[in-house]
Amino acid sequence: MLMATTPGEDRITTAHRAKLTYIYVRQSSVAQVRQNQESTELQYRLVDRALQLGWPRERVQVIDEDLGRSGATSDGRHGFQRLIAEIGLGHAGLVLSLDASRLARNNRDWYQLVELCALFGVLIADGERLFDPGAYHDRLLLGLSGIMSEAELHQIKVRLHQGERQKAARGELRQALPAGLAQERGGAIILNPDEEVQARLHLVFHLFHDLGSAHAVVRSLRRAGLELPMRPLRGPAPHAVVWRPADGSRVLSILKNPGYAGAYVYGRHWQDPGRRRSGSPRSGTVTRAPEDWPVCLIDAHPGYISWEEFMANRKRLSDNINRYEANHRGAPRKGMALLQGIAVCGRCGRRMTLGYSGPHGEYPVYRCCADKSQRGDPTCQEVRALPLDAEVERLILAALAPDQVALAVAALGEIEEEARLLERQWALKRERARYEAERARRQYDTVEPENRLVARSLERGWEERLRAVEQVEEEYERWRREQPLALDDAGRAEILALGESVDDVWHAPTTTAADRKRIVRLVLQEAILDQKRSPGRVLVRLVWQTGTVSDHDFRRTVHAYDNYAQAGELESRVRALNAAGRIDADIAAILNAEGFLTPRGRTFGHHLIYLLRRKWGIATVKINGTDPNPMRWPDGTYSIQGAAEVLGITGQTIFKWLKRGWLSGHQLARGMPWQITLDEERIPELRALVRHTSLSRRKAS
Repeated sequence: MLMATTPGEDRITTAHRAKLTYIYVRQSSVAQVRQNQESTELQYRLVDRALQLGWPRERVQVIDEDLGRSGATSDGRHGFQRLIAEIGLGHAGLVLSLDASRLARNNRDWYQLVELCALFGVLIADGERLFDPGAYHDRLLLGLSGIMSEAELHQIKVRLHQGERQKAARGELRQALPAGLAQERGGAIILNPDEEVQARLHLVFHLFHDLGSAHAVVRSLRRAGLELPMRPLRGPAPHAVVWRPADGSRVLSILKNPGYAGAYVYGRHWQDPGRRRSGSPRSGTVTRAPEDWPVCLIDAHPGYISWEEFMANRKRLSDNINRYEANHRGAPRKGMALLQGIAVCGRCGRRMTLGYSGPHGEYPVYRCCADKSQRGDPTCQEVRALPLDAEVERLILAALAPDQVALAVAALGEIEEEARLLERQWALKRERARYEAERARRQYDTVEPENRLVARSLERGWEERLRAVEQVEEEYERWRREQPLALDDAGRAEILALGESVDDVWHAPTTTAADRKRIVRLVLQEAILDQKRSPGRVLVRLVWQTGTVSDHDFRRTVHAYDNYAQAGELESRVRALNAAGRIDADIAAILNAEGFLTPRGRTFGHHLIYLLRRKWGIATVKINGTDPNPMRWPDGTYSIQGAAEVLGITGQTIFKWLKRGWLSGHQLARGMPWQITLDEERIPELRALVRHTSLSRRKAS
């Protein structure tokens, strides 16, 4: 009951009454507005209090826009923000509320209100007395009221949370159930009795087990035209199951929900104030890891998968994140690099990233650049992917060769099992559509014929259900034409034949790069690479899914002989062949026959042998083993000295004539003596040319 007189009423002046009185009305939730109507009515009766204090009715305004809003913050409380604005504009003379907790439940908002009221000379009144924020003692009491209001909210939250936690620890706290679960009248949680819902969820888990990616599950469901059962987040409870098109978020919500593994979980999410953004109430939500869940009761109710499979699915989803860390491999993608996501640096142990080099980015490269991106250090190492992948591909195909028939039989079984599951889904979908149509027909039959107002509506509903049945049947027939359900004898024989030759499947045009990477991950856990331990070599340690570890050493292409893996062996071999009297062309042919390759992976030529001899200081081979050269070589050709003596000119002139093309000759290799072809018929002609040239020079002088 309101008091007849209010302490502090003598502080009200004419200036106060010349302004407006604002009565602030608030309840914390919609449930309180609906159930605690007496409290709401008591707040509205503060209008009489304002009239008693001397304000005329037309100067009393009620702000009730925040009914159903919590006072813990001013965000979203438009009524409170309006009140602050009116005080700042100087329109208010009195702020009237039932108590301080109605105006604010936190000191920041409360002291802002008190400070503004003191600044603009506005009085504050509650259900007992009137305060002047500009007076020290009144301001002290108002501050204590705000502190107690905030403390009261804290105590309420603590008690509610403790009770909630105790109830959740026993598995009795009711939580929103996903579409695949339902609650009986006795409170027990069971699988959704709808057979189509159960079958669709089993299909989702089966597809993820086979495909290993949530996006791949989405693509498979959309290809088959199948939707997912969901429960709306808003609306009156209990929420009915609705069917929605498959997308990534819906598939992930199914795969990550521990309820489908039969577990009762409380506290999966918590609010981190540091991550909250303005205007987004869920932006600060952080998901805890399973080991940090406050309550986790395994096998609390029936589920669709086991707890072990649920944890394996979580790990696979975590691995599919394209983040190059120790525990994230990323999902197989369409790039050419075969070891994408499973290549590990053999020097620092970090997972290697993938980049592309070349003019058009056509050459994949495995890079370990964590130190470079974090501390600016040099890149740890880079390994070219294409030659390495070719060697890994050969090893994998060789490892799969003994199990080719078993792989073919397993693949055939998977295809037939998937066909049976999809056919079952369509059978249930068609059955539901026919049931809805039959139910609409029964509703139409039960209406009285004279009640045409109802009969017309029911007739339209029946017709809509019949059209839905026709649409489902058309979609089913179209799906059957695109996806044959059963394999004939020829199809089975073709699959078995493909399985017996894994090489053909691997190199088939229909096998994508992502498919090959999935095959690799079926047999390999990771590949540890190190190309800096041995020059020109890549040391690879393959960790197989069976736990076996195999070490391999691959030669890599380099740009210089300083990093060439066989530099010492190559130099020794060239020196030995040169000492045996082999010319450069013969040395190149012998090296190619023995399997030697250049640093860039090419064959040797005589010009490259000449450069190597110059690099290593190896002298040119002499044909007759003597020096100087003879006048004529054994094959009848002339040396430089021999041709000069026969023609009566100097050796320098012979070189000029060779350059001009007046003489023809050749070298067995660069750096070796010239062999000049000089026919007996041309010798007199060339001697005459020499005499003519000499005569011309004497006349000119």
